[in-house]
Amino acid sequence: MWSMNTNKYFGGALVVAWLLLIVDFVGDQLVPPVEPVVATASASVAPVTAAKAPAAPEQPLPVLLASATADKGAKVAKKCASCHSFDKGGKNKVGPNLYNIMGADRGVVDGFNYSAAIKAMGGKWGYDDMNKFLKKPKEFMKGTKMTFSGLKKAKDRAAVIVYMRKQADAPVPLPQ
Repeated sequence: MWSMNTNKYFGGALVVAWLLLIVDFVGDQLVPPVEPVVATASASVAPVTAAKAPAAPEQPLPVLLASATADKGAKVAKKCASCHSFDKGGKNKVGPNLYNIMGADRGVVDGFNYSAAIKAMGGKWGYDDMNKFLKKPKEFMKGTKMTFSGLKKAKDRAAVIVYMRKQADAPVPLPQ
């Protein structure tokens, strides 16, 4: 059974809890919480920045091509497969069929309407040109209709180029 002392202890704990809540509320009213101060860089204090390691220079394209594999290129080229086909006699999609593209004239795949930029550029697709185009198509060929932003990694570009080279009746020799 409850004794008179048990009731006193529970009553005391309840009064202490109410007093703590009241003191917290009154304290917040008298001294409002302070917003944290965010320091801004001024002219006299130089901002601290993380030191970035200098980017390693890219290897020459012939070295990258020699170490690249067509199997890896096929995996990377899956990004291209939504717009391009790579099969002999494959259909043009949003972009032209890329079978036998290495060493071929630019802008001449039958049945595909190329942009004026690629028609005006002319020439043949070489390894260096294809590398630059795959890196940033809109930078290499101003006015191209290709919306792909490019492949940032040089090894990925080399692998795709080796894969495209393999997709030909008579592959163009690799540069030395």
